[in-house]
Amino acid sequence: LVKNPINPDLELWIGALERLNQAGITKLGAIHRGFSTYEKSKFRNAPKWQIPIELKRRHPNLPLICDPSHIGGARDLIYDISQISLNLEMDGLMIESHIDPDIALSDAKQQVTPEVVKSITEKLHLRNHQLKDTGRLKELKNLRHQIDELDQQLISVFSQRMDVVADIGELKKQGNVAVLQSERWDEIVNDRVSSGIDNGLSIAFTKKIFEAIHQESINKQNKIVE
Repeated sequence: LVKNPINPDLELWIGALERLNQAGITKLGAIHRGFSTYEKSKFRNAPKWQIPIELKRRHPNLPLICDPSHIGGARDLIYDISQISLNLEMDGLMIESHIDPDIALSDAKQQVTPEVVKSITEKLHLRNHQLKDTGRLKELKNLRHQIDELDQQLISVFSQRMDVVADIGELKKQGNVAVLQSERWDEIVNDRVSSGIDNGLSIAFTKKIFEAIHQESINKQNKIVE
């Protein structure tokens, strides 16, 4: 069982699994225990669910176990983290247990008694892999078709935006202007976050989107001004 690396690096995690496989150890599994990041969070280790999701996508037959104790770092978070992991079709849980958690020599705050482990597992809800009702299944397919069309529109808009970014890069090159314009970037962040809030999007989600767009824009303009 290979725990994820401390840093949120999927390739590093996969690399460790591949090296063991190449050494002849073929019965492998992965443990998701969360990642250390600079972001403020209620978790001890940020779950960053997209990383184990991508691991499962690339290696669908690899058993993937969630460690809610290390992710949460607190007893009261274990149930919620466990339920999320099952909702994401992880294959099992690794929950730290101690007969008397308060006197445990390590990680006392995240340990629970065997009785609490039993209570947690009994409350967890296991969901079906697929919809069985034909009416709901048809509705789901229609909604997914809408998602597919919207994603294509997003990709087209991103491409158009990068064309404009390239034009701006050419102007900066001609005028010998620095690629990063901090005041403009600050203006974009504040405006887009505000717009995102007005449209029901979280601040964190909107910032991540535009941070990714901005980084790609910088990369593109750096190539132009070289």
